[in-house]
Amino acid sequence: MNPDYRIIAAGGSAGGVEAFGILLGGLPVSPGAAIVLVQHQHRYSDTAGLAGHLAARSGWPVQVAGDKEIMEPGRLYLAPANYHLLLERDLTFALSVDEKVHHCRPSIDVFFESVALALGNRAIGVVLSGANRDGAEGLQKIKERGGLTLVQEPASAESGTMPESAIRAGAPHHVLAPAAMAALLAELVKKVGQ
Repeated sequence: MNPDYRIIAAGGSAGGVEAFGILLGGLPVSPGAAIVLVQHQHRYSDTAGLAGHLAARSGWPVQVAGDKEIMEPGRLYLAPANYHLLLERDLTFALSVDEKVHHCRPSIDVFFESVALALGNRAIGVVLSGANRDGAEGLQKIKERGGLTLVQEPASAESGTMPESAIRAGAPHHVLAPAAMAALLAELVKKVGQ
């Protein structure tokens, strides 16, 4: 496995915030990797409020990703409501109002596919709890480009549909409960930049 991971890209829907909170609770803040969460949200969701909740819970600096903003290591970013989030090859974020994918904007697939193209084997993709199939195709793209892929154990998810879809697509290297995911990721991010 490549120790030079630059991003942990996570996606979730129903139950995703809770699973993500458990994952963050076991993950030390690392100066070498950024974490980006694409959480399904309603058009007028309070993304800033969610950022504040995650910052208080994790100790990570959390911010809503902005258009043309450079992705910085050691930060946690959230995709804003009602925009697709993409990562460009120069590691800047881009926002799009293209049509919804899987009835969602932001879409996990859209972000994961951009991460696969931008970072290849320096990316880790994570699919968490959710009630549709968003994320399965994008996670497969990360895997095809040499990145590491993790999927939440469906039995541990509030809604197992999204993890099950990713598993059926053959996307994950590991299928783990959030606490076990955190333990694995903690070992990996320790190696970043060493």
